[in-house]
Amino acid sequence: MVDIKGNLAKVAATLPRDVELLAVTKFHPIEALREAYDCGLRRFGENRVQELLSKQLHLPSDIKWHFIGHLQSNKVRQVVGRVEMIESVDTVRLLNIIDRESQRAGVVTKVLLQLHVAREETKFGFSVDELMDFFENRGFESLSAVHICGLMGMASNTDDCERVSSDFREISRCYNLIRNDKRLGLRGFNILSMGMTNDYGIAIREGSNHVRIGTAIFGEREY
Repeated sequence: MVDIKGNLAKVAATLPRDVELLAVTKFHPIEALREAYDCGLRRFGENRVQELLSKQLHLPSDIKWHFIGHLQSNKVRQVVGRVEMIESVDTVRLLNIIDRESQRAGVVTKVLLQLHVAREETKFGFSVDELMDFFENRGFESLSAVHICGLMGMASNTDDCERVSSDFREISRCYNLIRNDKRLGLRGFNILSMGMTNDYGIAIREGSNHVRIGTAIFGEREY
């Protein structure tokens, strides 16, 4: 039996006051999410569209859902208007599709751009050059129904703490370059989402203000 209340207290005790916790719900049962909700959690992150839609049917409507998995373009319409934020926008093409579908739905969708610095080729995201070119060329100015709120990134899957720290440091560097560039005139670009159960302490030291934690709260996933 997983002690979700106790786990939440332990995680909360390690988080600075300015760091927001997103509870990652992938493969965890409704009962576990409801227990976390009863403990006061209101932000949940889901990786899979069908799992997100199913869980929304069975949980309170005041939960603020974030989509954090790889989002296929043909599933954007199912997500727009149903989540507080899409944290995993990994291409300009996907960004434009979200903008188009948000216009159609009459909503403004908050997003984070996913930056890929990890060693694994299987991970998604903008390269550093692609990201900086997008902002340098003011690609965001064509968006009318999307609000870019910051960046999301993952470190390499390794036990090498120096490598993990270096990855997070690079994501943080890009975030600060964009955020502090007055020429861009960005408003509300203030979220740096880095860090999961195994590395969020390092991520916070490197500047993260938004962590995505599942296993440390809910225990191992039920497949």
